[in-house]
Amino acid sequence: MFFGKERRDGWQNEMRGIGGPLLCIGDLLSDIGEDHSSDGRPRLSPPFSAATASSSDAISPIVLPQIFQENYDFLIDSLAGTDHSWTASTLMLCAALEKADKLVAYTNSHADLLLEKIELLDGILKRGDAAVTKAMEFCKLPTDLLYCSQHGLF
Repeated sequence: MFFGKERRDGWQNEMRGIGGPLLCIGDLLSDIGEDHSSDGRPRLSPPFSAATASSSDAISPIVLPQIFQENYDFLIDSLAGTDHSWTASTLMLCAALEKADKLVAYTNSHADLLLEKIELLDGILKRGDAAVTKAMEFCKLPTDLLYCSQHGLF
């Protein structure tokens, strides 16, 4: 059975603000857009952080724990209150977690490259150590001791 547009709009207005565990997207979006809570108090504003300062995905790994902690603390404060600012802080916390996930994925993708470079440097150092050992063995011969000392081989 289909209802007319007027009936649907009336039903949505009747259901608006009921709350509970199952909210519709419209309720979430309107709660995020409100400046005051239902009891007239000003809603808590989210903390200013590097996450809110720029919308780009380039965040320094050093500030990531600070961003997460700020958003987490704000979420806890919002949940303790009576307004619906927890929806905005939940979204901010999710955004911080998504950025952390991107950072971890980026780090994991470049870890193999870093490991290859470390193994290459390790091989170079081992060859250098082997060359020094051979030079020292060569210079231990009494006849070549004078030659090695004159040419700076040890």
